[in-house]
Amino acid sequence: MKKVAIIMGSKSDWQIAQKAVDVLSSYGIPHMVMVASAHRTPELVRDFALSARENGFGAIIALAGMAAHLAGAIAANTTLPVVGVPVKSGDLGGLDALLSTVQMPPGIPVATVAVNGAANAAHLCAQMLGITDETLKNKLAKQRETMEREAIMANEALQNERSGEAT
Repeated sequence: MKKVAIIMGSKSDWQIAQKAVDVLSSYGIPHMVMVASAHRTPELVRDFALSARENGFGAIIALAGMAAHLAGAIAANTTLPVVGVPVKSGDLGGLDALLSTVQMPPGIPVATVAVNGAANAAHLCAQMLGITDETLKNKLAKQRETMEREAIMANEALQNERSGEAT
């Protein structure tokens, strides 16, 4: 199975990145986490991106706040799918990071999830890897079934709680 890299622009992004780690672990997807900055360690970012495919990675999650150029810097140096996670930091509530991550030039795409949306970034990577991995595809289907059952049960509980109320 291909691995997923989780790259954080700063160690302070770890609380958000942990959500991606949890999701990837739940699917049994091998992953690694590292801190690398588009601005402070540009050569490290470039070298990692250039060699990621050869090193067994199938997708990369990049978390960054504020200027948030990390996902774009990675995408510029690999043809692997890159999922950007804008991180809420500074005074703009993550809007700056969101716009920096989502506004990429044609030909250098970055899939972008919600601000602090690392869990969905991991789910998206799992779906991409599941295109060619039957076992992972089945795990994804079971997860969706579980989510459906939980939603139905939540509705039933709500209806039972409200059954005595006037409508």
